[in-house]
Amino acid sequence: MNIEIFNTLSDLNRSFTDWLKEIMEEKETVTIALSGGSTPKSLFDYWATLPEGEIDWKKIKFFWGDERCVPPTDEESNYRMTKEHLFDFVPVTQANIFRIMGENEPVEEAIRYGEILQNELEKVKGTPSFDIIMLGMGDDGHTASIFPYEMILWDSAKNCVTATHPQSGQKRVSLTGKVINSSRNVVFLVTGSNKAEKVKEIISDPDLAAKKYPAARVQPDSGSLHWFIDDKAAHQLTSRS
Repeated sequence: MNIEIFNTLSDLNRSFTDWLKEIMEEKETVTIALSGGSTPKSLFDYWATLPEGEIDWKKIKFFWGDERCVPPTDEESNYRMTKEHLFDFVPVTQANIFRIMGENEPVEEAIRYGEILQNELEKVKGTPSFDIIMLGMGDDGHTASIFPYEMILWDSAKNCVTATHPQSGQKRVSLTGKVINSSRNVVFLVTGSNKAEKVKEIISDPDLAAKKYPAARVQPDSGSLHWFIDDKAAHQLTSRS
């Protein structure tokens, strides 16, 4: 587990981007699963301002770790957020964008997207494997759209499942634990003091936390797990006290 703590979101964005470019130098094509949320939004805004050629966008195949079951024009759509903050500003090849179609029937879409992953990604022991998965974490310890009360979905044999938000009842399509943990590199982007308690629990005692929180079950087989977090999310860690 590699943990980097930053004083500002700008510092986090720059450091993550430098790390991404190192990964991109290793392969001709890089597959990445994006996350929704305010921290990725800030990162996408940063990428949109980079000088032309700083990142070779044509090398990246874009996927998502989860999506709300809404049309791509809906303000809650992770795809819409990415489009408005990144794709509208950089030369991304349309053929390299593989969105979860939130407007489709949720169970059928989970099956369809699982097949997309099976066809488009490299495999590790038969399981689709991303080069990079970006993950967020909720203040309840959920990640992607696997919530603590639906922990059984994490262990599904499927590539994708249909999840339900515990408060709103909104349906979502999410990657499962086996796909997340088969990835070559897994990265948590976590900011804000409301995440500090869960960050401390997961980093300090991951085995105990894994019994309660999906985010603690992120333990990639490759061993490449990175936390990019700000000082507010990290303030309860012993090393920062």
